[in-house]
Amino acid sequence: MAKTRKTSAADESGKRGKERGAAGAAGADTIDSSYLEGLIGYNCRRAALSVIGVFFERMAVYALRPVDFSVLSLITHNPGVTSRQLCHTLGLLPPNLVGLIASLERRNLILRRPHPRDGRAIGLHLTRAGSTLMRSAERTAAQLEDEFANQLDPGEFETLLRLLKKLYINAPEPRKP
Repeated sequence: MAKTRKTSAADESGKRGKERGAAGAAGADTIDSSYLEGLIGYNCRRAALSVIGVFFERMAVYALRPVDFSVLSLITHNPGVTSRQLCHTLGLLPPNLVGLIASLERRNLILRRPHPRDGRAIGLHLTRAGSTLMRSAERTAAQLEDEFANQLDPGEFETLLRLLKKLYINAPEPRKP
C-alpha cells in the first residue's frame, strides 16, 4: 500500500499560484515551482548541488572529486579497508572503483597491502603523501560543512542528517526494466 503525502506548504503554495491565474504566470519573471519544491528528490538534489558546487571549487587545489574524497576519507579512518567494503559503504559498483583505486595509486596517495585476516583480500592504506593531503582536505571539508551548517540551528542540523540518512538507508531498490 502506497503512502500518500501529507498536504505541505508547497501544496498550499501551488493552490495559491493557480488562484493567481495564467495571466500572472505569463507576465511574471518567476514561475510556479511549488510542485517540484514539494518533492524530496528535487530538494535533496538542489541542496546537494549547492554544497557540491562549492566542494568542487574548494577541493580543486587537492585535485579531488567528491568520490575521490569519500574513498580517501574511508581509507583514512579505516586503514586496511577492502575494495568490497568501500563499494558496499559508498554504493559504488566494483568496476567503477577499480579505475579510481588505480588513479589514487598512480598519484601515490594509497597503496595496497595483504589483508591481515583474509588472505584473499587486499587492504588499502594511505601513503604519507595521502595522509598529508587528507589532513588538509578534511580540514577544508569541515570548514565548508560549517559554512552550510551555520544556516541551521544545532537541532535542525541533527534532524536534517538523521532524516537524510533515513532516506538513503531505507531507500527502495530501483526497479529493473
